[in-house]
Amino acid sequence: MESPDMPQRPAHSPRRAPLRPAVGPRLRVLLWVVFLLAAVLGGNSVYLAAITALEAATERPYQNYFYQYMFLGHLVLGLVLVVPLIVFVAVHLRNTRQRPNRRAVRAGYGLLATTLAILVTGILLVRIGPLHLRDPGTRSLIYWLHVLAPLAAVWLYCLHRLAGRRIRWRLGAGYAAALAGICLLLIPLHRVDPRGPTADSAAASRARFGPSLAQTATGEYIPPHIMMNDKYCMECHQDVHADWAESAHRFSSFNNPVYAASVLETREVSLERDGDVARSRWCAGCHDPVPLFGGLFDDPHYDTVLDPTAHAGITCTVCHSITHVNSTRGNADYTIEEALHYPFAFSDNRILAWINRQLIKAKPDFHKQTFLKPLHMTPEFCSTCHKVHLPEELNDYRWLRGQNHYDSFLLSGVSGHGARSFYYPPVAKQNCNDCHMPLKPSDDFGARYFAGATELSVHNHLFPAANTGIAHLRGAQDVVEAHQRFMEAVMRVDLFGIREGTTVDAPLVAPLRPEVPVLEPGESYLLEVVIRALAMGHHFTQGTADSNQVWLDVEVVSGETVIGRSGGRDDLGDVDPWSHFVNVFMLDREGNRIERRNPQDIFVPLYDHQIPPGAAQTVHYGLEVPEGWREPITVEVRLQYRKFDNRLMEFVTGACPREPYENDLPITTLAVDRVTLPVGVAGAVDNSPLEIAVWERWNDYGIGLLLKGRAQLRQAAEAFAEVEALGRYDGPLNLARVYYNEGRLDEAVDALHRAAAYNDPPAPWWTMAWLGGLVNRQQGHLAEAEQSFRSVVERRTPEMLERGFDFSLDYVVINLLGETLFDRAKQLRGAAWADEREALLRQAAEQFQRTLELDSENVTAHYNLALLYDQLGERERSATHHALHARYQPDENARDRAVAEARRRYPAANHAANEVTIYPLQRPGAPGLDGSAVLSETAETAP
Repeated sequence: MESPDMPQRPAHSPRRAPLRPAVGPRLRVLLWVVFLLAAVLGGNSVYLAAITALEAATERPYQNYFYQYMFLGHLVLGLVLVVPLIVFVAVHLRNTRQRPNRRAVRAGYGLLATTLAILVTGILLVRIGPLHLRDPGTRSLIYWLHVLAPLAAVWLYCLHRLAGRRIRWRLGAGYAAALAGICLLLIPLHRVDPRGPTADSAAASRARFGPSLAQTATGEYIPPHIMMNDKYCMECHQDVHADWAESAHRFSSFNNPVYAASVLETREVSLERDGDVARSRWCAGCHDPVPLFGGLFDDPHYDTVLDPTAHAGITCTVCHSITHVNSTRGNADYTIEEALHYPFAFSDNRILAWINRQLIKAKPDFHKQTFLKPLHMTPEFCSTCHKVHLPEELNDYRWLRGQNHYDSFLLSGVSGHGARSFYYPPVAKQNCNDCHMPLKPSDDFGARYFAGATELSVHNHLFPAANTGIAHLRGAQDVVEAHQRFMEAVMRVDLFGIREGTTVDAPLVAPLRPEVPVLEPGESYLLEVVIRALAMGHHFTQGTADSNQVWLDVEVVSGETVIGRSGGRDDLGDVDPWSHFVNVFMLDREGNRIERRNPQDIFVPLYDHQIPPGAAQTVHYGLEVPEGWREPITVEVRLQYRKFDNRLMEFVTGACPREPYENDLPITTLAVDRVTLPVGVAGAVDNSPLEIAVWERWNDYGIGLLLKGRAQLRQAAEAFAEVEALGRYDGPLNLARVYYNEGRLDEAVDALHRAAAYNDPPAPWWTMAWLGGLVNRQQGHLAEAEQSFRSVVERRTPEMLERGFDFSLDYVVINLLGETLFDRAKQLRGAAWADEREALLRQAAEQFQRTLELDSENVTAHYNLALLYDQLGERERSATHHALHARYQPDENARDRAVAEARRRYPAANHAANEVTIYPLQRPGAPGLDGSAVLSETAETAP
């Protein structure tokens, strides 16, 4: 009997030919092949989905080398499954398309469409050629279609079978069991790491790579070819690779002639003293990672010219294979590993290399978690090589601090972590990348839409900064210009005022412009010049501050006659040594200047003229107007920068007296200012107005005087009084700084109260709290001082959150809080106060330990912890910090002889090292000074 649901054959319709069997014997075999492949693919898919779900739930990476092979298997199985599936579907459709059971046919068609969707979405996700989908939203939609389509396929298959012959559920259960078994087999394989077991990496790394602090994850060497596969990176990151290929990172090793000259001398010294070159590893952890980790650097006969590892520089893989920042001590204190690559990453076979690229494009998460970790976006990552100390193993003396970009940035207002700055940006710079890796448009595979960006972008891997010298030596003028563009508007110079006399306390006429004074013939004056750091997140200049050549070039012209000059250059390009340099004049133990970047000899600076971020420097110039002069005088001042100076380049090039070195390295004018002054009688002079607020010019002038020390605090106070008269909180706030330094504490309190009264704009409460804490502590109000310091490091306000400020990292204030708690504990005597005293001692120790988490070499923290633990009866801990304090404490006695010898040997530097320095503009013999100028006896006898 026919089912009532079945369509009725017309009474007189002709009988149709018998239907073919839906699944014949051969087709059944093919179906079993499809089932078998689907089972394996299903188990593989469950494994991949489980790893993805685990990563989403824990926010931790679980993809590894085995996972990538499983993903490759997923692609292969999917493509292999397509062939028998298409054959089966084609034959099955031919056999069943006329079947009267239309529900089964419709379910079959739905199953076919779903299968095709799985295939198409899978191909799109692999991103082959023009099918590379860049939009994240579109890719996410396709991904979820690919994930959900198999579930829909299972459902449609069940509908298809339910509409036809009875489903054999036991067979389905067996299929599920096989699937589960495959998944269980994959679990132990997931942890397989082809790099082998790890060892005691720290101890092994110290033996192989010390005195550099660098470590490998296993303590073993890493094959150089693993770290030099830069072409592999270039295949997908052309723009990034092109930038890196011109960067100072790329030319950090023996392909940098300046570094090569320096490190080769260190290797020679090491070989002579020790019989090996081990102490030069101190340089290699940052400059020569490929030969260092490859085990080649220790060879005294290492070919630094022909060996390709000597010219690798800091490769893409080196930076991106760093897995941990071990501390913020610098000196390459990081851990690097032999990075896990996708299958066939190093294959020379074109097909296998293509498969590798497609795996990366299809599943880039593993590549990203391997080569781009959160630490790469932190200033701590940069600290590993941009913070330096000189260990005893290098200098045969003791621990000494070297360059330190990291702490300079951390404690600045620019980072939003320093509570004691003179100026603050609207929003803090969160890391070094904000300035030195700016976004640039790109269609690289790794380009993406960054927050606020309207087009696909990457970070600039040229790392623009200021190293014009290396680029010039390579003939890369475009790179020189890129660095010069980066330096625009970073600094400012201001011809601020004139003192009517020859001393720093003579009457001041300022600020110059719009009004200017009339100079008198035969009279002597002081020109007051201010240098201001505008957009620097660290000290200016930092880095190789002993060989960076930054100076003020001042020219005084009347008509065509140069009547005053400082900062001129001779015929060989050498800058007048009597100029004002913004540098560090570094000495060795014999009082010789460090001129060859010879780190093993660094001992003590004669002077340090670097400018803190957001601060200023005031420079005094002596000028005498010649007798009988009546023409207007124009003064032009330029802040000039050149990397490197003549002494270093003479060493690098091997120049000798018979063939002196002519320094043609590019000179960049960082800032310029100009003013024209009438002489004798008031007259029309042309002076362009300045766009700098008057209060800010006074404030910068005062900051420069304040930072010079106690010698010019009175003049600084006069400048800040002018700022207050102009209605800015900066005036009384900075007056409080002056009064505190002079010990005028009651006046400092009054100034702080006046600063607190401003509300348009208000004074930064964190700077007020820090300064108030200092004053309260000096006045003995310890509870109030503690409260002030605590508010700085613990308080969070909506304004701070909006601007990205967090002063809990200002370890200078943390130390002050610890010292205040220690002082409070010292006031409690006798048994009755024992418990409270111990509690305060432990609170103080806790603060100093917080400092050591930020700066493990902090001498103040170690000193106080040694005393605190001694009073707490913890002798062993006290002894540890006593030893660390002795290690990090500057050797004040040893420096006296070197400084005295340098003052005798270098008269120009001795002059610049004085607390108050007046640079003569009419020194006889100064380069660029017109010999026809009329000079007074004073000028002729100037130093």
